[in-house]
Amino acid sequence: MIIAERKPLAEIIEMVQNCKKILVLACRGCVTVCSAGGEREAEILASLIRLGLKKAGKKAEVFDASLVRQCDREYIDAIDQFKGKYDAIVSTACGVGVNFIANLRPDDNVFPALNTTFFGGSAEQGEWSEQCAGCGDCVLHLTGGLCPVARCAKSLMNGPCGGSVDGRCEINADVDCVWQMIYDRMGRLERQKEMVQSAPIRDWSTAGHGGPRKLVRQDLTV
Repeated sequence: MIIAERKPLAEIIEMVQNCKKILVLACRGCVTVCSAGGEREAEILASLIRLGLKKAGKKAEVFDASLVRQCDREYIDAIDQFKGKYDAIVSTACGVGVNFIANLRPDDNVFPALNTTFFGGSAEQGEWSEQCAGCGDCVLHLTGGLCPVARCAKSLMNGPCGGSVDGRCEINADVDCVWQMIYDRMGRLERQKEMVQSAPIRDWSTAGHGGPRKLVRQDLTV
């Protein structure tokens, strides 16, 4: 899922300081799971914005609402009900949701309440770790299901850098060297011989360096 965290309140207050009617719009998708932008968080943020503006001597009405997802046209059309009612929408979705809302509301101010951080999973209660970089050319079949693009500090594709010590990354000793993990896992699976085979040069063109990426499924298009 996409992991995000709320921006500093002062930064959000600065965004909306000249707005009179503000909608804090929650997303009930990924950001709800990571406790950053769901209905509860949007309600709390609306109260904090209200208090922050009052403290700054500003008068504004602040409301909160939610959509099932802010990245899916099937659900996002519901935003039409808010058209013309607010001079600012503060989205607590990830950056994708903010973009979708801005696309649909070209004449409205749309502000991000969160910093989108990475694709990750829950490590334990209240902790999430990056697992995927969304690079568009998955190599997990070659690395025992562990991603060197996202989980290696240098995104190395040809094994460990030589700087790791006792299975720990030389960049951050608190992080396991993913290539050590890959080697150990491939050993347990009796697949280490695969690691000495030469792999073709990786095609990085799918990693997003050529502008926005798009995926079209012809079997799903109308």
